[in-house]
Amino acid sequence: MTSFRTSRVGSLIREKIGELIVGGRIKDPRVDTFLSVTRVEVSRDLAYADVFVSSYKTEAGLARGVAGLQSAAGFIQAQLAKTMHIRATPHLRFHEDTGIREGFDLVQKIERLVSDGSAH
Repeated sequence: MTSFRTSRVGSLIREKIGELIVGGRIKDPRVDTFLSVTRVEVSRDLAYADVFVSSYKTEAGLARGVAGLQSAAGFIQAQLAKTMHIRATPHLRFHEDTGIREGFDLVQKIERLVSDGSAH
């Protein structure tokens, strides 16, 4: 499988899972609309897709959200199978990606430094 094809499949999976989250189609209460799929890495044989999820909420909230997505993986995979035109839908594995939260924290720190510096 070419890297271009796996990249395209990963992008499509990212888009479709994002639509399911934002649309409120995943009924698990741990999954809220503040979760964001940051990237998807698909194995060369399309057997697995590692889905990285982030949020600006707390790490505990992110962990709960990822657990909820993993719990709903069968439903999500079935929804992907309906919309994607590939022979076999990859098995989904969800992982925490703390990038958004870390960026949010960094911006807050910079803003505090700037406001503290202008107060003197």
